[in-house]
Amino acid sequence: MVEHREERIELRQGDPEAEARMRALSSPLRLRVLRLCAFESRTNKELAGLLSVNPGTMLHHVRTLVQTGYLVAEPARAGAQGAREVPYRATGLSWRTSMPGGSPVLVETFLQQIEGVADEDLDVTWMGLKLNAAHKAELEQRLYDLFQDFKDRGPDPDGDTYSLFAALHPDDNPPATPATA
Repeated sequence: MVEHREERIELRQGDPEAEARMRALSSPLRLRVLRLCAFESRTNKELAGLLSVNPGTMLHHVRTLVQTGYLVAEPARAGAQGAREVPYRATGLSWRTSMPGGSPVLVETFLQQIEGVADEDLDVTWMGLKLNAAHKAELEQRLYDLFQDFKDRGPDPDGDTYSLFAALHPDDNPPATPATA
């Protein structure tokens, strides 16, 4: 059996579609919207309430995500008092999209996501590694494959929702100077 995995989408300056996608992913609020719409459809009103944002402001963010392919509108449904509501679902495109210069946005989004999370519910690991280029590439590939494997499984119907944030970066940790005799 051959496994099919979609390739990463590399966003490059100078391509209007890529630049629109980079702008769409440049907002912690929009990244949080994608997370909230990952497993179930949500309306603009629901998103605004969950993120404590004005519905008009939320509509701007939702439209940006729809126009760039990160959210898709599902069929309209009747809401409270028969009002027409349009639910939105994340397409999963953001998982495959590179984010040049996006690390600060991801860190800010992560900090917003964990605000108010109890210490006992936050499992954080931080470690230093010293790797050659081949081992670094292997680690990156294995992490990507692990994350992709769990994403490909789809959500567990009886599961709880979690968020996973991982960062691999050069460490400003120069070698110690040898002691002189």
